[in-house]
Amino acid sequence: MKLETILMLLAVAVAAGFAIAFFLGKKKDSENAHAGENAVKLLEDAKRESETIIREAAIEAKDVVYQAKAEFEKESADKKRDLQALEKRVLQKEENLDKKLNAFDQKELDFGKREQGLVSKEQAVVEKSERIDQLIDEQKKKLETISGMTASEAKTILMDSMENEAKLDAAKKIKLIEEEAKETADKKSKEIISLAIQRYAGEYVAERTVSVVPLPSDEMKGRIIGREGRNIRALEAATGIDLIIDDTPEAVILSGFNPVRREVARIALEKLIADGRIHPGRIEEVVRKAEEEVEQAIKEAGEQAAFDLGVHGIHPEILKLIGRLRYRTSYTQNVYQHSLEVAFLCGIMAAELGINVKQAKRAGLLHDLGKAVDHEVEGSHAVIGAELARKYGETPKIVHAIMAHHEDEKPDSVLAVLVQAADALSGARPGARREMMETYVKRLEDLEKISTSFTGVTSAFAIQAGREIRVMVSSEEVTDETAIILAKDIAKKIEADMTYPGQIKVNVIRETRAIEYAR
Repeated sequence: MKLETILMLLAVAVAAGFAIAFFLGKKKDSENAHAGENAVKLLEDAKRESETIIREAAIEAKDVVYQAKAEFEKESADKKRDLQALEKRVLQKEENLDKKLNAFDQKELDFGKREQGLVSKEQAVVEKSERIDQLIDEQKKKLETISGMTASEAKTILMDSMENEAKLDAAKKIKLIEEEAKETADKKSKEIISLAIQRYAGEYVAERTVSVVPLPSDEMKGRIIGREGRNIRALEAATGIDLIIDDTPEAVILSGFNPVRREVARIALEKLIADGRIHPGRIEEVVRKAEEEVEQAIKEAGEQAAFDLGVHGIHPEILKLIGRLRYRTSYTQNVYQHSLEVAFLCGIMAAELGINVKQAKRAGLLHDLGKAVDHEVEGSHAVIGAELARKYGETPKIVHAIMAHHEDEKPDSVLAVLVQAADALSGARPGARREMMETYVKRLEDLEKISTSFTGVTSAFAIQAGREIRVMVSSEEVTDETAIILAKDIAKKIEADMTYPGQIKVNVIRETRAIEYAR
C-alpha cells in the first residue's frame, strides 16, 4: 500500500515539473527576467523536492520489498517443513506397504504349499474310499452267498422288523401317556370340584305345591267363602288357584302347580283379609294389584341375580324369566337359588381353569331359563331355554351351553362341560332335592331292570345314588363295537322311560377271561 502511495506522489511531482516547464516556455516571451528567475528557482525547488520524494519512496520501496521477501522466505520455510514431514509420512507408509506385501507373498506361498498337501490328501482319501467301496461290495456278495438272499431283501426284512418294533414301542408309550393324562386329569378335576364345593355353601328350603295363609280367626273363613261361595269362586277364577278351607284352625291352604299364580293368590288373600272388604269386585281389583306386585318382584329378583353375579347386558325379558324362577321348584329345590348356585360354581371352576369367569357365570345363571315357561311351551327345558337365549341375543357359546347341559346336544366346549358339572353338583348335594324313600328305591330298581332287558347283559348295578349304572355283558355275545351301541341304546331307553334329576352315566363293561389250571 505504501509503495503505491510513493509512486503516486512521484508521478504527481514529475507532472508538476513538466507543467511548470511548459508554463515557463509559454510565458518566456512575455514575462520579464525577474519572473524567469523565479520560475527557475521554483523549478529547482520542485526538482529538489521531487528528488527528495523519490529518495524517500525508493527507501520505503526497499523496506516493503525487504519485508515481503522476509515473509516469503518465512512462508517458504514453513511449507518446506510441511513438505518434509509429509514426505516422511509417505516414506513410512511406503515402508509399511512393502512389509505387508512381503507378508502377503509369504502367506500366499504357505497357502500354495497347504493346497498341494490337501490335494494329495484328497487323492489318498478318494483312493481309500474306492478301496472301502470295493471291500463292502465283496462283503455284500459274500453275505448274500452265505444268507441266500439279496441286499434289498435283507433290507426289507430289517425295515419290517424295525417298523414293528417301533409300533410296539409307540403303542406302549401312547398307553403310558394316556394313563398318566387320565390320572392327572382325574386328580385335577377332583381338586377343582372339591374347591368349588368348599368355596360355595348354599342354603336349601324345601318348596311345596301349596301355600298356607294364616287367618286372624276361624270366622274369617266364612267371609272368604261368601254368600253361596261367590267370594271363593271369584278368587279362584281370578287367580287359577284352588282354595282349600277345611278344619285346619285359622289357616287357608292355596293349592296349585303354578307358583307365580299361587304367590299372586297368597298376596291378594292377605290384602283382602287385612282390608276386611271381601266381595267379587274388590277381589278382582286386589288380584290385579297383586299381579303387578309379583311382576315387579320378579323383575327385581332377576336384576338382583345379575347384580350379585356381576353379569351385565342381559336382555330385560330374560331378567324377568330369571325372576320367575324364584317361584319355580324342581324336585323341591328352588330353581332361582339353584341357578345362582350353578352360576357361582361355574365361576369358581372357570377361574381355576383360566377361562372367562363372567361368561361362565352367565351360562350358569341362564342354564335353566326354560323352566320359567316349560309349563306353557312343549319340549325339554334345555331346548326351550336355548331358543329363548338365542331369541334375546345371547352368544352362540351361551346358547350351546344351555342346550347341552342335559345332553340335548353334545357338548363341544369347556363352558358347556362346566355348566353340566356345576348343575350336577348343585342338584346332587345332600339335602338339595328331596324324594321319598319308596320313590328312590323304585327308581333304582327300574334303572337296573331297564339295563338287564337288553340281550347280552348278564347283570346291572345302580351305584352312586342312581347317578351311574354299571352293565356287565357277556364277551361271547357282545363285541367291543356293539358295546358302544348297547350303551347308547340303554341311555336312550332310560331317557324315554324314566324321570330323574341330573344325568345318569351308563357304563358298559366287557371282559374276556382265560382260565387254565397247572397240575
